[in-house]
Amino acid sequence: MADQQNPQLSGFIVERMELGVFAVDSSFNIVLWNHFMHTHSGKSWESLKGTNLFASFPELPESWLKRKIEHVFALGNYAFTSWEQRAYLFRFKHNRPITGGVDAMLQNCTFLPLRDAKGKVELVVITLQDCTDNALIQQRLAEAITVSDEERRKQQELIVKLEDAKNQLYQSEKLASIGQLAAGVAHEINNPIGFVNSNLGTLERNVTDLMKLMAVFESKETELPKDTQRELSKIKKEIDFEYLKEDLAALISESKEGLSHVRRIVSDLKDFSRVDQSGWQIADLEKCIDTTLNVVSNEIRYKATVVKEYGHPPLVECVPGQINQVLMNLVVNASQAFPERGQITLRTGEEGMYVWIEVEDNGIGIPPENQQRIFEPFFTTKPVGTGTGLGLSVCYNIIRKHEGDLIVRSEVGKGTCFRILLPIFHGKMGESEEIEFANSAPQ
Repeated sequence: MADQQNPQLSGFIVERMELGVFAVDSSFNIVLWNHFMHTHSGKSWESLKGTNLFASFPELPESWLKRKIEHVFALGNYAFTSWEQRAYLFRFKHNRPITGGVDAMLQNCTFLPLRDAKGKVELVVITLQDCTDNALIQQRLAEAITVSDEERRKQQELIVKLEDAKNQLYQSEKLASIGQLAAGVAHEINNPIGFVNSNLGTLERNVTDLMKLMAVFESKETELPKDTQRELSKIKKEIDFEYLKEDLAALISESKEGLSHVRRIVSDLKDFSRVDQSGWQIADLEKCIDTTLNVVSNEIRYKATVVKEYGHPPLVECVPGQINQVLMNLVVNASQAFPERGQITLRTGEEGMYVWIEVEDNGIGIPPENQQRIFEPFFTTKPVGTGTGLGLSVCYNIIRKHEGDLIVRSEVGKGTCFRILLPIFHGKMGESEEIEFANSAPQ
């Protein structure tokens, strides 16, 4: 009983802590009422001692609270009720109004069985913890999480849109930057190629002179002392001198051939990107095709045989770098249309005031339901992660900006043919404007 406890212990622990503590017997009479309860209820221990809890506080949820206390008496088990299940037991005013948001103290309640010497539950001690501030923080956190989830949902939608826009921009910039890349490669490679080629020429002459000297030396070798001859013979065997003489010439020849191949690659890159020219120019489309095939040869050589059927049409006014990019995209797409190895046929011809190019494959073909959509941005039939669905859309827009047309015909199981139609003359010679081909979609 409270009045039988150590007064010092009771005063220090029960009276001083910021926790409501009261106790009732089995008849619901109050037998303990600490300072916290006094402060917040306005009723003192002296006025409540021995009184019935529900008579003194008729506003309490009598039915629920009686059942809770009776269960503790009957079962002897600890019980707990949080503010989320029941906001409060006693409607105490919240004494920290600066927090805002509520006018009553939110409480966590515990119900503790207090046993006598024989182990029988004699009293039920009830504690009230003021958790208003924490509860408000939790409520605001929950609201913030809800708002955050909604914002996250909106952000995800925006991210998807931004990702689509980024992919489209990336694809267009990637195509547009091929020319700049080729220009940089050509510039950076040309200089070292020049001095390496010069050094190889000098090296070839020097090696030839050395071989002449070695021939004279070998002819006089028998005149040397025997010990010197034996030592020279041993060294020749160690370094395989006869093979070394033959290999030096072969190495120089192969190196010069490799440099010549690099020069051809640089020349093709320059032709592909037209780094020496800009804007609208008069171009030979068949040369554009040849250049593009050289640039992508490594991509298609193991996948397809290339057949050229040139009709030698007239020169065309265009932006050659852009046309090269279209051709590259169509040829690479064609090379990916074969289950195994196939054939890509490139044709050229003239039709009225237009020149046409055809890129045809004998691959798997395009289903009729997809043929109307292949020029839509982001539409792709490739597996996830292997295509952005932007290649044909970009190609279409490049050709439309040239006031031409890009037409497809396809049959499942037989193959696909893309026909590019370009007007021969535009009247834009001398203009250096860029063709913005990524911002418009086919209608």
